[in-house]
Amino acid sequence: MKSNTILWIFLAIILIAAVAYLAAFIVRRKNEGRLKELEERKMSLFELPVNEEVDEVKQMHLVGQSQNTFREWQEKWSDLSTASFAELETKIFDAENLNQTFKFGGVKKAIVDAEETMDSMESKVADIRVGLKYLRDREAENSVAVQEALDKYEEVKTQITEEEAKFGPAIESLKKEIDSIDNQFKSFVALNTSGDPMEAGLVLAEAEEQAKALEEKMTVIPGYFEELDQEFPIQMKEIVSGHETLVKQKYQFPEVKIEEQIKEVNQKIGKNVNNLKEMDLELVKSENEAIAEQIDGLYNIMEQEIESKQFVDKNVKTTNEYIEHISKNNKQLKIELDHVSQSYALNNNEQGRAEEFEKQVDNIAKAFKETEEKINKNTVVYSDAEFEIKNHLEALDEVENNQIAINESVTEMREGEKMAQSKIDTFEFDMRAIKRKVDKQRLPGLPKDYLDFFYVATDRIEELSHELNKMRIDMDRINQLVSFCEEDIQMLDDKTEELIDSAALTEQMLQYSNRYRMTDEDMAEAVTKSYELFTEEHRYNDALDEIGVALEQVEPGAFKRIEAAYFSTKGNNTQF
Repeated sequence: MKSNTILWIFLAIILIAAVAYLAAFIVRRKNEGRLKELEERKMSLFELPVNEEVDEVKQMHLVGQSQNTFREWQEKWSDLSTASFAELETKIFDAENLNQTFKFGGVKKAIVDAEETMDSMESKVADIRVGLKYLRDREAENSVAVQEALDKYEEVKTQITEEEAKFGPAIESLKKEIDSIDNQFKSFVALNTSGDPMEAGLVLAEAEEQAKALEEKMTVIPGYFEELDQEFPIQMKEIVSGHETLVKQKYQFPEVKIEEQIKEVNQKIGKNVNNLKEMDLELVKSENEAIAEQIDGLYNIMEQEIESKQFVDKNVKTTNEYIEHISKNNKQLKIELDHVSQSYALNNNEQGRAEEFEKQVDNIAKAFKETEEKINKNTVVYSDAEFEIKNHLEALDEVENNQIAINESVTEMREGEKMAQSKIDTFEFDMRAIKRKVDKQRLPGLPKDYLDFFYVATDRIEELSHELNKMRIDMDRINQLVSFCEEDIQMLDDKTEELIDSAALTEQMLQYSNRYRMTDEDMAEAVTKSYELFTEEHRYNDALDEIGVALEQVEPGAFKRIEAAYFSTKGNNTQF
């Protein structure tokens, strides 16, 4: 039994040792793989043609800023290719030894440290190669860029040389700028040739910017100079000639000193030519715009006077005829109003307004006569005369419209009188018809309020007739009375219908209620009360209310039924 136990322990030890050895073997193999990868990355990095690239740039004999930049990259590569490579070799070697001796704790840290060093070296080498490539490419780019810039610059230079006249006084300033750009290109060539492409690139960029600005100036200068040298002078000659012609034709310009403005514009043109010479192009642009606006203003002034003269010549006769026409109409209106005032009351100051019209027309005639005298003496400003004539014509239009309105109101008075006369006949016929309608009912009497309203309507018609028979009638009052009479008759007709309906319904209600009179004491009392209101006091509405309430208490719905039957067969006798 004891021997068996020892055997099993021995076998377990052997098994544990085997498993430990297998695990150690696997870990070492894995570490060897990582170390092999590091070795391969190191060889790839070492085999990069960085030395050749450094020598290639070195052969370019750079100077200045370019040389300083190259030295920085060269020093970084020198440090990396010596110290950093040696450090990496040591770290890889140490990691391999630790792995061979199964010191796995140290191996893991050593490998990670070596990988981080490798990552850093690869990144630095990539940066160095990019920097060296930039220096090589910069020189090539400068060569291409300078050729393009020189070609463009030669085009601009040739244009200035061949088309000097287009640029006027600005040509000297343009030539100075060309000389400055020439010097910039010479400086670039010197720097690029001597091996400083970076500094040369900065100089080239500045030269290109100056050339671009020069090209932009050359685009706008010919237009500015064309205006100052050709367009404005030609326009000013036209203005001077036109003004002289108008003055000979007796045109007046008292509010506008055209001669002074002409002088001022010519001075501005000369001053702006000097601004162009000084190449102050923003000022040249704004001044040219101001000059153009002032020239347009001078054209407008003269064109306005020419157009105004045409208007005045066309409307002088028309205005005189219009004044005469309105004056004649006003005289006729005054005669008509005087005649009408004998028969009608004029409540809207028609005669006073006609007097005011006469004064207005007289004032317009007087003012226009003064304008005519100025026209005949050639002392008038035609634009002022046009303004005055338009105001006169507008005022005359207003007077004429008011004259027409008064004439129409007078005509309406006569027509209103005729209509009122015919209305009286209608009103009297309506009153007789209402009276016949009431009489036909053979009522025992009529309520006092109804009779009072009937007499009011009758009196109103008589008042209307009286007003119409006056020697001098007031149509405002007559129209008011006509309206009142129409309202009165309509109200009286409504009251009559209500009176007839109440009386007829009361009679029918009383007749129907007799069937309950002997059996119902309250009904008997209501019948007696209703009958007294009907026959003695003639209060037909109250009589209907009295019997209607009592009937509803005895026979609900009877009132509505009798009422509906009455209105459906109004005019016929209904038996219940």
